[in-house]
Amino acid sequence: MHGRGVRVRLDAVDVLRDVSFTVPRGRLVGLLGPNGSGKTTLLRAAAGLLPFAGELTFDGISIRAWKPRHLARRLAFVRQSVSLSFDFDVGELVLLGRSPHKGWLGDYTHGDRDRMREALSRVDLCGFDDRSVLSLSGGELQRVFLAQALVQEADVLLLDEPTAHLDVHYQFELMELVRHLVGGGRTAVAVFHDLEMAARFADELIVLHGGRLVASGCPHDVLDAGLIARIFRMDADVRREAGGGVHIQFNRPID
Repeated sequence: MHGRGVRVRLDAVDVLRDVSFTVPRGRLVGLLGPNGSGKTTLLRAAAGLLPFAGELTFDGISIRAWKPRHLARRLAFVRQSVSLSFDFDVGELVLLGRSPHKGWLGDYTHGDRDRMREALSRVDLCGFDDRSVLSLSGGELQRVFLAQALVQEADVLLLDEPTAHLDVHYQFELMELVRHLVGGGRTAVAVFHDLEMAARFADELIVLHGGRLVASGCPHDVLDAGLIARIFRMDADVRREAGGGVHIQFNRPID
């Protein structure tokens, strides 16, 4: 996936301004930036869900040229967990991920339902298929949306704050699953608020601020005390480890 000069204007506000980037195949790319920097907007534009100016391509074809159903077979957008106002069985919600692979009147097959139960098992929700989504916690619902993306069997996962609402155990478990998928040949772009989590799991980082790209590269090169002070307004000590890891010690906010 490539972007060149990507611009998005919403409600007369330039949310993204001249952003250019590359997401290499088979990598996990972390999107960082303070609130309002344009991270979710960039994901939604890349998923074909928002109008944009400039160029966004997937497999060398403009996002605008892809038919939505064909794009959904290749690319899955995993939203932040939201409160649902309508009732669904968990299994039914997960099975919606199979929709791009079905005809307009196609029924779900035994194979589809096997994929649904396997996906729920992979996100540690085995046996939840008959539960009402209205009975779920925010963290459980977040994992249901990831299961929905798994049954979609897309090559690229666009993850909007995938660890939101999750306990620490499930944050690491979910990101280890995403890393496993990337190791198996998929590509992922994930929004992070936790800088250390991004440094631990992402192969590369894209940092946005005020709708503009301010840094990109491997975590070891991108995350330093100067960037954290300038973009995230935190005084921090950054230690780079021999194996390429990054440890961040936050000290105090910068006014």
